[in-house]
This record gives sequence, C-alpha cells and structure tokens, in this order.
Amino acid sequence: MAIKPKDMAKMIDHTILSPQATVMDVKKKCDEAKEYEFASVSVNPCFVPLAAKLLERSSVKVSTVIGFPLGANTSETKAYETKNAIRNGAQEIDMVVNISAVKSASWDVVREDIKAVVDATKIAGVTKDIITKAILETCYLDEEEIDKVCQIAKKVGADFIETSTGFGPNNADLESVSLIRKNVGRSIGVKASGGIESFEDALDTLDAGANRIGTSEGVAIVIGDD
Repeated sequence: MAIKPKDMAKMIDHTILSPQATVMDVKKKCDEAKEYEFASVSVNPCFVPLAAKLLERSSVKVSTVIGFPLGANTSETKAYETKNAIRNGAQEIDMVVNISAVKSASWDVVREDIKAVVDATKIAGVTKDIITKAILETCYLDEEEIDKVCQIAKKVGADFIETSTGFGPNNADLESVSLIRKNVGRSIGVKASGGIESFEDALDTLDAGANRIGTSEGVAIVIGDD
C-alpha cells in the first residue's frame, strides 16, 4: 500500500531550532504537533520546560539538541546538558558528535563522547526510556568516517543515527541516508534532517532508508497535495 502524506506524521520531529525563535513560535509548533500527531517537537534546550508543559497531555514527545550545532562541547558538558534537559521534560536527545575528533580519527574520544550522553539518559529517578540520536553532520565526513561513527554509536547504545543538524553547509542527502542504513542495518533508526520540505522530499528519504525525519515543514509534508 502506497504511503500517504498523513501516514508520515508519526515519523516527523517537528523542528524549531532557529536562534531567533520566540515563545509564540514554539507554542505554534506544539499546537501543530498535537493537531497532526507528530512524533515529537524538537526545540532548543531553553524551551524544553515550555514544550513539556504544552505537550504533557498529548502523545507528542519533547525532543531537544545537545552540543548543538557544532558538537564541540566537552563530553562532560554534553552529559550535563542531557541530564538537565531530561529533568526539564525532554524525552528524546539529539546530540552532535565531536566532529573534530572524527576528522582526527580519535575514535576513543568519539566513543566516549557519544557514550557520555547515552549514559546520562539513564539518570536516577527517570522511569521512562529516553531516545538518543547521534548527529553526524555527514557533509563534513567521508564514507569511511561515516561508517566508523555509525558502528561506534550503535555499539554504545544510540537509538538513531542522524544525518545532519540543518545548520551545516549541506543538508541531508539520499546517499548519506542510504549509507547510514547500510551500515547500521535494521537494528536502530536513521533520521534524516535538513532541507526536507515536501511530501516528495520526505518520501525519498524514507525510500533511502530513513524512518524519522527532522523538519520545520511538518505541516506541509503531512498535508501533501490533499
């Protein structure tokens, strides 16, 4: 059966990560997410308490970003950010890997960086499972680097591998989505982010192997051509 635009709602992280986003902008995204039943609303950490309050009686989760958008924070900072976000109501954590460490082939550093965030999701008093997504920023990486980071993230317990922040020079591309899916198999998720603005864009990324989409255009995608 062919997928319809409205069927994509549960695969969409409805995103508002602009540095100039306002409280009213976040409220609008949360209202849209509840109306269309998106998987989550992705907000900057300062908006997690607000989003948690607005979405508390819905099926929509609160997602936030860690070490965003450069991935250059220390692992200890990322771990603290993660714990703070969860205590504020975040249920999904999208962390940017240490890109410099990847380019330097410092694989132990990359491993400990991702592991610090995964471990931080298992804090005392949290009874719900927290989903962790490792953002690779594939536009900066070659195939060998993507493969290596995918294997590391998978081994340390990340739930998704994500293509990009949307703030890099290039957005998600189908080749990177396919490469990530090939590397991780079907055991964990693949999220495509950046530049996905229409139903056709979203369908192409799903065909390439993604099962989650990060986009600020969630409403346009699920409305499609209807």
